[in-house]
Amino acid sequence: MPKITPNLWFDTQALEAAEFYVSVFPNSKVTNVSYYGEAGPRPAGTVLTVEFSLDGQDYTGINGGPEFTFDEAVSFLIDCADQEEVDHYWTELTADGGQESQCGWLKDKYGLSWQVVPAELGALMTDPDPERAQRAMAAMLTMRKLDVAALRAAADGA
Repeated sequence: MPKITPNLWFDTQALEAAEFYVSVFPNSKVTNVSYYGEAGPRPAGTVLTVEFSLDGQDYTGINGGPEFTFDEAVSFLIDCADQEEVDHYWTELTADGGQESQCGWLKDKYGLSWQVVPAELGALMTDPDPERAQRAMAAMLTMRKLDVAALRAAADGA
């Protein structure tokens, strides 16, 4: 199968966004930057594309202009090991203008949607006891940032 690289369309902030993302995620780096030339359509010398890697997953950011913006139809899920990771990514990605949503979703300051999810959520939602799973689901639906202890307590009926 050929390699698939998500391509993120920005107005003018591709490099700034890439530098932000590589500061948030470990083992990440900007790998290449290309620039518009004399042919345009943007001024020569301004950033055209930014290639970057977030812990081994490659991405490309393009400064394509204001015609397209992000919406919740596409999001990136962060599978967090525990509450500490949930708290870390939630805090980093909502900083400086990011927006909390519900059920573990947020938008970062560039408008890109993320799901910050504890790994344990999957087990709670697919618990063999359907009532336990439904209690966990009901609790999740009341949350913005997901709280592992509260999800467990709800599943347990506490």
